[in-house]
Amino acid sequence: SIRRQRQMCKETDFEDLYAIIESRKNERPEGSRTVEELDRGVHGIGKKIVEEAAEVWMACEYESDEAAQIEMSQLIYHLQVMMVAKGFTPQDIYQHM
Repeated sequence: SIRRQRQMCKETDFEDLYAIIESRKNERPEGSRTVEELDRGVHGIGKKIVEEAAEVWMACEYESDEAAQIEMSQLIYHLQVMMVAKGFTPQDIYQHM
């Protein structure tokens, strides 16, 4: 839920979030949305990233700063799900920044 994601974002940073997603991949808890998304594969995750990127844009154009921040946090989450799906680490990404 958005509320849960809001709480997670307040309590975690980029690398903490990556570790949470990686642990869900490995532990595969029942009912995990992260596991469901990983199971959809690169194509399904990619579609979600495109959707979330559009929501970031729309929130920045037409909604509050908080709404834009929430959408950005969701985009970061889905990007990290893709990272895990592809076997990329944060360090793999940092080397290109």
